[in-house]
Amino acid sequence: MAKIIKQLTNTEVKAAKAKDKPYKLFDGAGLVLKVRANGSKSWLFIYNQPITKKRAELVLGMYPSISIANARKLRTKAKELLAKGIDPKEQKDKELQESKKAAFNTLEQVAAKWHLVKKTKVSNDHANDIWRSLEIHIFPLLGKIAIAEITAPQSIEALSPLVAKGSLETVKRVSQRLNEIMAYAVNTGVIHSNPLAGIKAAFENPVKRNMPTIPPEQLPELMKAISYASIKIVTRCLIEWQLHTMVRPSEASGAKWCEIDLKNNLWLIPAERMKKKREHTVPLTKQTLELLKRLKPLSGHSEYLFPADRDYRKHTNEQTANAALKRMGYHKKLVAHGMRALASTTLNSQGFDGDVIEAALAHVDKDEVRRAYNRTDYLERRQVLMAWWSNYIEQAATGKQVINSTIKYLKAV
Repeated sequence: MAKIIKQLTNTEVKAAKAKDKPYKLFDGAGLVLKVRANGSKSWLFIYNQPITKKRAELVLGMYPSISIANARKLRTKAKELLAKGIDPKEQKDKELQESKKAAFNTLEQVAAKWHLVKKTKVSNDHANDIWRSLEIHIFPLLGKIAIAEITAPQSIEALSPLVAKGSLETVKRVSQRLNEIMAYAVNTGVIHSNPLAGIKAAFENPVKRNMPTIPPEQLPELMKAISYASIKIVTRCLIEWQLHTMVRPSEASGAKWCEIDLKNNLWLIPAERMKKKREHTVPLTKQTLELLKRLKPLSGHSEYLFPADRDYRKHTNEQTANAALKRMGYHKKLVAHGMRALASTTLNSQGFDGDVIEAALAHVDKDEVRRAYNRTDYLERRQVLMAWWSNYIEQAATGKQVINSTIKYLKAV
């Protein structure tokens, strides 16, 4: 017949005094109060391990922080685990490790790891923009919180100042980035699920606005404005360079002399500077070659075609062209990026092949199957297109007929 152990009382536990050696008071069903020589008291659960059947001890906590009632509840939970074949001590160690791991996996720390991967897929400027948006809008409120504890309401609260300002496009971008970070955390085993998957439903959809641009018939007026503008020569060349080459502002402002191949009249932009991380080749026309001649005495000592005013070792800011256009009276009428739309509209209206235009703009086909089978970049056809476009710009600037000189120019180069 099993020995019946009388349960401890609060009075007995409280009155237990230290002795020369540690001793134990038994509450029954494996629950023990251990009294040490220094007078400290701790609750233990003594059990047989599920597989080896060896005796083991699980420390439940210190008295009086853990009362008798709570110690008995912890014993019950441990016995429930044993009934499932789970060692409660191993389970406690596992949970402790997960807690420590969570403490080191704050949102900001996981975001930094995600960003290392993300920036291999986008341009450097875009990668910097992504990180800066998180630093401004997310990290101040959520950065130090364990990513496993981040909730949708917390994220919505962090984005509420942007909502109040009406910056819905920024809200959309930042929430997308948060979701990418959470998906990365799930895939790397940091968390089990993404709690932010549905937060976009908490916000209004932004009204889609195209980049401000001008119709083709206003190009002569733009060229006149550029010609008469009170701006630095390098800035004027930057605007014209971007207009002729049809590249993005960041690609134009960061152009390097080492990327220019004068032997073959090409500008080779490396993948790391492109938005889609694909190398882009721009055929140089007689007009862009002339711009290079004008720039050489001004920036030939620098690594960059368009060096910064205060430090020639750095390139000019990608917003330089926008700032100049604004001062020229084109605020909300035309931005530097809108010059790509101007080129696209003009070339499409002139009947150029849409695929060739898209290749010239360094757009990537969203159809993965089509992209896999269409690997050509139409370089020869783009040489014709780019020459026509440069001649069109020159005609708009001077009023002289130069479109018909395209074929002659191509033979010359």
